[in-house]
Amino acid sequence: MKKDLLYIATLLCLLSISFIAKATIRPTYLRVEYKINPFLDDRKPRLSWELVAEGFDNKQTAYQIIVASSSEKLNKGVGDLWDSKKVTSNQTNQVYYKGAALKSGQQVWWKVRVWNQDGVAGRWSDNARWEMGKLDESAWRAKWVGKDLNHLAKGGAYELPPSPYLRKEAVLTKPVKEARLYISSLGLHNFYINGEKVGDDFFSSGWTDYNKRVYYQVYDVTTKLKKGNNAFGAILGTGWYAGYLGYALLVGTPQVNQFYGKFPMLKAQIEIVYQDGSRETVSTDKSWKWGLGNVQEADMLQGERYDARQLSTKWSMVGFNDSKWEPIGEFENKPGQLLQLYPGEPVRVVKELSAKTIKKVGQNKYIVDFGQNFAGIIRLKQRGIAGDSLVFRYGEMLHPDGSLVTENLRKARATDTYIFRGDSNAEQWEPSFTYHGFQFVEISGLKEEPKPDFLTGLAMSSDLHEAGQFQTDNSLLNQLYQNIVWTQRANYLDIPTDCPQRDERLGWTGDAQVYMRSAIFNNDIAAFHKKWIQDLSDAQWENGAYPIYAPIPKNKAGFAAIRPSDSFSPGWSEAGIICAYEVFKAYGDHEVVKQSYPNMLRFMEFLKGRTTNHIFPEGAFADIEPKGGFGDWLSVGKKTSPDLIASIYYFYCNKLMREMSAAIGRKEEADYFDTEMKASQAGFKARYIAADGKLKTQDSLYGDGSGYVEGQGGFSGHTQTAYANAIFAGILSPEGEKQAGAYLQELITANGGRLATGFLGFKPLLPALSKVGASDQAYKLILSTEYPSLGYEIVNGATSIWERWDSYIKGKGFVHNAAMNSFSHYAFGSVNEWMFENILGIKSLENAYRKIVVRPEIGQNGIKKASGSYRSINGLIQSAWEIQGAHVVQEVDIPVNTSALCYVRAASPKDILLNGKPLDRTFLRDRVTQEGEEIILKLGSGKYIIKSIFSLP
Repeated sequence: MKKDLLYIATLLCLLSISFIAKATIRPTYLRVEYKINPFLDDRKPRLSWELVAEGFDNKQTAYQIIVASSSEKLNKGVGDLWDSKKVTSNQTNQVYYKGAALKSGQQVWWKVRVWNQDGVAGRWSDNARWEMGKLDESAWRAKWVGKDLNHLAKGGAYELPPSPYLRKEAVLTKPVKEARLYISSLGLHNFYINGEKVGDDFFSSGWTDYNKRVYYQVYDVTTKLKKGNNAFGAILGTGWYAGYLGYALLVGTPQVNQFYGKFPMLKAQIEIVYQDGSRETVSTDKSWKWGLGNVQEADMLQGERYDARQLSTKWSMVGFNDSKWEPIGEFENKPGQLLQLYPGEPVRVVKELSAKTIKKVGQNKYIVDFGQNFAGIIRLKQRGIAGDSLVFRYGEMLHPDGSLVTENLRKARATDTYIFRGDSNAEQWEPSFTYHGFQFVEISGLKEEPKPDFLTGLAMSSDLHEAGQFQTDNSLLNQLYQNIVWTQRANYLDIPTDCPQRDERLGWTGDAQVYMRSAIFNNDIAAFHKKWIQDLSDAQWENGAYPIYAPIPKNKAGFAAIRPSDSFSPGWSEAGIICAYEVFKAYGDHEVVKQSYPNMLRFMEFLKGRTTNHIFPEGAFADIEPKGGFGDWLSVGKKTSPDLIASIYYFYCNKLMREMSAAIGRKEEADYFDTEMKASQAGFKARYIAADGKLKTQDSLYGDGSGYVEGQGGFSGHTQTAYANAIFAGILSPEGEKQAGAYLQELITANGGRLATGFLGFKPLLPALSKVGASDQAYKLILSTEYPSLGYEIVNGATSIWERWDSYIKGKGFVHNAAMNSFSHYAFGSVNEWMFENILGIKSLENAYRKIVVRPEIGQNGIKKASGSYRSINGLIQSAWEIQGAHVVQEVDIPVNTSALCYVRAASPKDILLNGKPLDRTFLRDRVTQEGEEIILKLGSGKYIIKSIFSLP
C-alpha cells in the first residue's frame, strides 16, 4: 500500500511539474511585419513573437504555428491555411508565412506555441490576426479624382489655394456585416463617413517619390455604416505632393512648390459585405461632387487658414444640400506608378501638453509656453464672435525681451488662422494639413484673457512603439536623454527629417545614418525605416550615388528640383548602406538587405569608380557642391579632411557589405568586399597615416579652401573627428588603434578637455574613447556643461537637441546667423547609442540581440547609479547598477531564448554574490571566466542581482 501511495504521489508530483513546465514558457507580443494585427500586402509576411517564462535558462527548442481563415477554426486548432507542425528551431522572429496563397482582402488568424529546453510544449499564445490589402491592380475599381483650385490662390509671397471638399451619398440596401475603406491620395486627405472622421492618423498617404510609388491605407469602417442612405466625404490638402518643400523659396529656385503634381487627388474604395454575404463597393469616380469649404489655405510649411463660417459641419452627413456643388474630375493612373500598402507606422498625436504659462505681450496678444520643444499642432477651445479671428505664430525660443523668435523659420510662414463661426459654446479646432516645430505660440486677436486650458499642444510623430528607458542619479544626463527622445519624436514624422520648424524638414541622409543606432534604442523603428529605406532607394541617382536627402524631387533635367546643386556627399550618401545594415543587425532582418541589395551594389560600384588606390585622395570630391561634400558639418576648430573621412567610410561600407552579403548567401560578393576592404585599409595606411601613427593630409592640395565648408582655415588629418572615425570603423591595426587613442585623448586635453567634432565626428567620439580604454574621458565629455557640449545646451534651457552647440545663450539670444539655428535637430543626439551601450552596457553579440553583452562602464565619474532597458525583437533586456560604498550592485534581466556575457568588476569570483548567495554555490559556478579584474558570467534568461566588491579601473 505504501509503495502504491508513493507511486501515486510521485506521479502526481511529476504531472504537477509537467503542468508547471508547460505553463512557464509562452509566446506573447505576436506581430506580423513588425506590426500588431495589421493590414498587409506582403504575400509571404514575416511573423514574430516574444517569450515569457519564470526562472532561469529558458529556451525555445521548437515551435508550431497555426494559421486559419477564421477565428473559429483557429480556436479548434484547425490550420486550414497553414500548420507548420513542430519545427525544431529557436527562431522567434523573421519567420516567413509558408501557407496557402493569400488573396486580396483575406482575413487571417494565427497563434503559436513553443517547446522549451526540456522538450515540453507550452501553452498556445493568444490569437492574433492580419488582413490582406489589395494584391493586384485589378482589385481597384476606384478612380483618381481631384480639382485644380490653384486659380483661387490669393496673391502674395505664397500661392496657397483652398482645399477641395468632396462628397457622395449612397444607399446601402441591407444590414452591413463588415466594411473596409481602401484609400490613397496624391497629397493629403481626411475622409468622413456620416459626419465622422475615419482614423486618428495625420498626413496620409505620406511622402514618397510619387512618380514611382504611392501608398494607401486600409480602415475597418464597419461600425460607421448603416442600412439606408450613407454620406461619404473628404477634404484634400496639397501636402508634400503639391505644396511647398524644403528651402526652394529661400534659395530662389524658380519652382518652389508643385514638385510632383499641380493639385491633390484622391482614390478611395469602400467595400461592403452584407449580412447575407452579398457585396457592394462605393468608389471615387466622376459621380462624386466637389465644393469649397472651411479650409481656405493649407500647407505643410506655411500653415493653415480655417474659416468656420464657410460651410456647415453637416457637409459630410446625409441630407446636406449639395445642389451647388459640381462634378469632380476623374484622372487615369500614371504609368509605372505603383500603388502599395503603407509599410510604416501612421503619424498620430502621441502626447498632449498643457500650457505652462500664458503671458500677455501686447494688445490682444498672448504667448503660450508649453515648456517643451516638440513638433505638432495646437487644439483650440475658445468662444468667439462670428468673423473674429485668431492668428497663431509658432517659435522654439523667445528673444531676451520676451518676443517670439521666428527668424530661424526663414521662408516658412508657419502661421495658422482660425475664423470663428460664432457658436454660443466654445468652438474647438485643430489644423489638419500642417504641422510646426515649437515650444511657444503667439496668439493675436484674443479680446479677453483666455482660460488656462484654451490651448492644448498636440505632439505628433510616427506612432512607434517605445523600446528604451534610461535613468541615472544625474539630472543633467536624465534631461539629455529626454531631449534626445523628444527630438527623435519631433523628427521621425513619416520620414527622418533634419528639423520640424523651418523651411527644410528634409530627410537628410547624413543626419539619419549617424543617428540610426541611437534611434533603435528609443523606438521600434523597423517598419518606419522599411518605408524610408525604400524612399532612399527610389531617390538613388542614375550614377549610383545615394542623394543627400530622400525623398528628393527631381526636375525634368534630372537634377534636384529643390536646389539643383543638391546631389551627393561623402558621409551622407553612405546612409544607403549604413541604415540598411543597422536594421539588419538590430532586427535580424535579411529582407531589408535583399530588397536594397541591387541599390547598394550600384552605390559601391559608384564609389569604387571614384577611388585611387582604393581610397579617396585629397580633392577627390572637388566636383560636387560644396566641394568635398558637407564633411564634418558644424565641427569646431580645424576642419577634418573630407576625403580622409570619405576613405574611412569607404572601408566601413565594404566591411558592412561583406557581412550583409555573407548573411544572404552572396559568397562571391562577400569575398569581393572582403578583398576591397583590405585594399582600402592598405591604401588608407599609405596615404593618410604618418610614420609616427598620426593621421595626416596634404593640406596644400585644398588650395585656399574656397568652395569647401568652412575651408578657409585649412584642413588636417590630426583631429578628434579623424581619430574617432578611424577607431570606430576599425580601419587601423591594433597597434595603430592604440596610438590613435592616445592622440585622440591628447587632442581633447589640448582643447581644454572639450570636444571639437561636428555631425560625423561626434557619433563615433565616445564609443571610440571607450574602445581604447578611455571611458573616463567619455564621461567627462558627456557631463560637461562648457561650450561646446550637450550639457551647455541644457544649462541654456534646451528641452531638445540643437543643430549647433551654441544655438542660443540665455540673456544674449542668437550667437550665429539666426536663420541657420534649429532647436530640434537629432544628429548630435547620436550620443544615445553610447549611453545605452556603455553606461548601461547593453550590446549585441549576435544579430537581433540573440546573444548579448552586458558590460556597463562604471568608474569614478560622479555617476553612482544608472538603470534602463531596451526592448529588442527578442525581448526586454534590463540593466541597472549602483555603487553602494565599497560594493557595486548590478541588476540584469535577460529575455527568454537569449544569453548574455555579463562583466563584473572584481578581483576574484569569491568577491561576488549572485542573488544573495556566493557565486560558487549557485548554478552559475561552472559558467565563470576571468579577464584581468573582470569576472565574466555566462547568463541564460532570468533576473539576476549581482553584488561585487567595487574596485576602480
